[in-house]
Amino acid sequence: MAPSSRQSLGKHLGRALRRRCLHCGEGQVFTGWWGMRDHCPNCGHKFEREPGYWVGAVIFNTALVIAAIFATMAIFLAATWPDVPWTALTLVTVAVSVIVPSIGYPYARTLWMAYDLYVHPLEESELEAGKARVRQTNG
Repeated sequence: MAPSSRQSLGKHLGRALRRRCLHCGEGQVFTGWWGMRDHCPNCGHKFEREPGYWVGAVIFNTALVIAAIFATMAIFLAATWPDVPWTALTLVTVAVSVIVPSIGYPYARTLWMAYDLYVHPLEESELEAGKARVRQTNG
């Protein structure tokens, strides 16, 4: 049976796609498109839970880019076969490989946090540290 503090994966994914704090759902994770906060301004949840935490987000973003490149190539090849304009295919694929990770970066991070919090809910010490950060910021 799941611990009572564990929230549903759907709730985590919804918060991730809205770029909200995965713990409370209120605080903004990012200050702009790429600028990420250290912790939630609402609940104090520290986003980088341990050293090397973002390796999972890099894997998520890499998988997204690989899928986008393969999809682009498959669609392009299916639409132009047998007279494939290889130069155009190369340029489009290079553009996809630059644009997709730029757009996907914040989502890769929030989706990684969603997965991590689902399989490894916050411990009591993390909850207390978050409350202390909020008290320090507000008072």
